[in-house]
Amino acid sequence: MEVRLLLLALICLLASRWASSQQPDEATVIVKGSTRIAETDENYVCATIDWWPPEKCNYNQCPWGQSSVLNLDLDHPFLAQAIQAFDHLRIRLGGSLQDRVVYDVGTESPCSPFRNMSNGLFGFSDGCLSMDRWDKLNDLFQKTGAIVTFGLNALYGRYNVRRSIWAGKWNSTNAYDFVKYTISKGYPVDSWEFGNELSGHGIGAKVDAKLYGKDVVELKSMLRKLYTAPLSQPLLLAPGGFFDQQWYSQLLQTSGHGVVSALTHHVYNLGGGDDVHLIRKILDPKYLDRAEDTYRDMQLTIQRHGTWASAWVSESGGVFNNGGLLVSNTFINSIWYLDQLGMASKYKTKVFCRQTLIGGHYGLLDTQTFLPNPDYYSALLWHRLMGNGVLSVDINATRRLRAYAHCSKQQQGITLLLINLSNTTGQNVTLQNDINVSLDKRPDPDKRSSFVHRLKKAVSWLGRKPASDTKKREEYHLTAKDGDLQSKTMLLNGVPLELGDDGSVPALDPVLVGVNSPVYLAPTSIAFVVLPKFEAKACS
Repeated sequence: MEVRLLLLALICLLASRWASSQQPDEATVIVKGSTRIAETDENYVCATIDWWPPEKCNYNQCPWGQSSVLNLDLDHPFLAQAIQAFDHLRIRLGGSLQDRVVYDVGTESPCSPFRNMSNGLFGFSDGCLSMDRWDKLNDLFQKTGAIVTFGLNALYGRYNVRRSIWAGKWNSTNAYDFVKYTISKGYPVDSWEFGNELSGHGIGAKVDAKLYGKDVVELKSMLRKLYTAPLSQPLLLAPGGFFDQQWYSQLLQTSGHGVVSALTHHVYNLGGGDDVHLIRKILDPKYLDRAEDTYRDMQLTIQRHGTWASAWVSESGGVFNNGGLLVSNTFINSIWYLDQLGMASKYKTKVFCRQTLIGGHYGLLDTQTFLPNPDYYSALLWHRLMGNGVLSVDINATRRLRAYAHCSKQQQGITLLLINLSNTTGQNVTLQNDINVSLDKRPDPDKRSSFVHRLKKAVSWLGRKPASDTKKREEYHLTAKDGDLQSKTMLLNGVPLELGDDGSVPALDPVLVGVNSPVYLAPTSIAFVVLPKFEAKACS
């Protein structure tokens, strides 16, 4: 008898756990549409093309292949179509080896590619960009409508003092000839970035902030001299490194008012490519939240020392040393990537460049096949749906629900990004407008059956105007194929996203849902929700 009672108790316990794991959590997201808390650039989404040669290897993996500025197959049909799908994709050319690149214009030495060299920076020799290659790159950019950011060599003319410390004045002659050639050909470079990861403690090499600031002033003077046409001045970006508050503050103070257009920094907050805990980190809200400190401190540094400048993330792959195999190129990474896009935008980040467009494990496109990885579609949906106006949200839910709101792009209303970090429990998300919610009394999840709550819910999607059951919202639900978080195939509303036979990007169509129902968010899934009739003064 005791055994039977014990078995019955065990069965009841397991049944209750099974039932609770199947029941979605109830959540409320309140959007504050009266004011914008920040604005991004219209072309917030950006992707990089790096300089790494095929010999760049980590952890016995060499994932770069033919994907660099110097050897990428620019004629591959999938490449052009992938860029064109964004209308105007911002592309940053830069990376660790950019500070060892010589531009083959006005030089007499042979133009040689990077090669292994044990005592070279990052284990490589100097490399060279020929003007023939630069011409071909610009052919691609002009054909696809890309917006170009180019990272200049900031170590040219300097010398290595000891270990990673570099000293001496920057020699601007090679950069001058290169920029002059670029202007003569009519290539519209939107922005020039000075150096890569030379700030603070540096990665491989570091330069003193005061010296760097003086060289930035020289670069600004050079650009003003070369770009003579009215309104033709490109942006000057610096320093393209890891944020160090004291170093960045000194750079702004030394360079002075109006010299640096944007402070650029890099984000690799998940660790190295050999980290076995990458997926756990991506699904841990406390771990993800750590990145907020960097964005907040960058914003404060600009407020205190350089109000004329904006903040950009000019490189972010999440996982350093090529990305994480079967993490950075699979569905799970979109949770990290989209969360970073949302988080950074709240702290007035104007541009967010993904490492990489192609190359390494973290490419938006597969290095070998040029087929899109899941993050490509995540980037494209953000670019098409999320406008530049950033709105504040209140979340009444477990910490595993992430929510970000923007004005919709090219239409009225708002677009929400919802991310469910729980791999066991779905979320029923009720959307509300803060103009219908008492400021001193937030919704009580235990009183969801109250008449007042149901009344607010009926109108919350719209504002003060009456709702209608005929009104619809657009939903774009992203999930992993077969529930495998490490799948390279992403589903949009249950349909696999795959290129057409001709390499064309598939249509990204929403499902239409009545506005009066909650948004159901499956476990470890992502949703973009477009509310065209949401009353948001900030988006009018």
